[in-house]
Amino acid sequence: MPLPILRRLTLLLVLVLGAGTLAAPVHAQDGAITYAPTGAPYDRAISVARDSVEALMAEQRIPGLTAAVLVGGQVVWSEGFGWADVENEVPVTPLTKMRVGSVSKSMTGAALGVLLDAGEIDLDAPVQQYVPSFPEKRYTVTTRQAAGHIAGIRHYRGDEFLSAKRYDSVEAGLAIFEEDSLLFEPGATYQYSSYGWNLVSAVIEGAAEQDFLPFMREAVFRPLGLRHTVADYTDSLITHRTRFYTLEEDEALVNAPYVDNSYKWAGGGFLSTAEDLVRFGDAMINGDFLTPAARDELFTSLRTNGGEPTGYGLGFFVGTDANGYRTVGHSGGSVGGTTQLIMYPEQDVVVALIANRGGVDYRALHEHIAASFMP
Repeated sequence: MPLPILRRLTLLLVLVLGAGTLAAPVHAQDGAITYAPTGAPYDRAISVARDSVEALMAEQRIPGLTAAVLVGGQVVWSEGFGWADVENEVPVTPLTKMRVGSVSKSMTGAALGVLLDAGEIDLDAPVQQYVPSFPEKRYTVTTRQAAGHIAGIRHYRGDEFLSAKRYDSVEAGLAIFEEDSLLFEPGATYQYSSYGWNLVSAVIEGAAEQDFLPFMREAVFRPLGLRHTVADYTDSLITHRTRFYTLEEDEALVNAPYVDNSYKWAGGGFLSTAEDLVRFGDAMINGDFLTPAARDELFTSLRTNGGEPTGYGLGFFVGTDANGYRTVGHSGGSVGGTTQLIMYPEQDVVVALIANRGGVDYRALHEHIAASFMP
């Protein structure tokens, strides 16, 4: 079948199976497929965003990227660029699933919010209340501290980021770091730790009395309609999953090394689409998925014992962009994936970018795109 016809059939499938985005004409070049509301008032913004994405991809040799923008609760742009499979020239579409890295922490933060609203978790209780097997440390560690990167739990060491070992449970993954001493007294300073979120996922299991991944599906993904967000299982066939790439020191594009992210589902183990991410962001800043009280817990910067704000809540970076607008969001770096999710609560704009190459420097592209769609 000629490739242009195949792309149009693929687009038709996207429009039938996608999450409710309005139909629009095909835009197909270099493997890219687009859909957006016909006659939308965002034509100029989409053109600017598309040009910016394509320029970044050319500059940084990004094989594939998916982007989406949501304004006022409506997805107004969702596009796939480049190749999900370079070798076989399989184009990226809005359905292409990519590794979102640490944006998984934000999704897990939403699960904390669900438990807060249900009165099933105390963020300031010792983690052992929910994870009795976690060793006692010199200082008490709470879920709030672990989720806010002020607990003193260490980050990756050596080649741990490239782990290819399969872990059968969240608790089994704690063995990587649970015997290590804390780096500092909890609250003394801010130091980013993905392993802190491994511990948070174990806390969620204890509080919910349910395994972590089923709880995420039932409490977060399904209620929010995130039909294309899944755990990155290495032993399962996952439809529309991209291949993963990296650049060598000589700038050659190669397949990323094989990794198994079962040791860190909450810290960086999910696959998703840009459209699912902007819908997730919309639910976080609007609607009744979480109460305002729970949302405030997630979006309020923690402070050190000395009173200094960390710029991080519970699974979300909080701050302002270059134009002074309040932002909430997260970046994500994976083996073969780089993500940006940014939310503007006051302007009701959400932007998501996901590439299937590790180490992409988005600079401020997500902010630039958001500005193009602002009223």
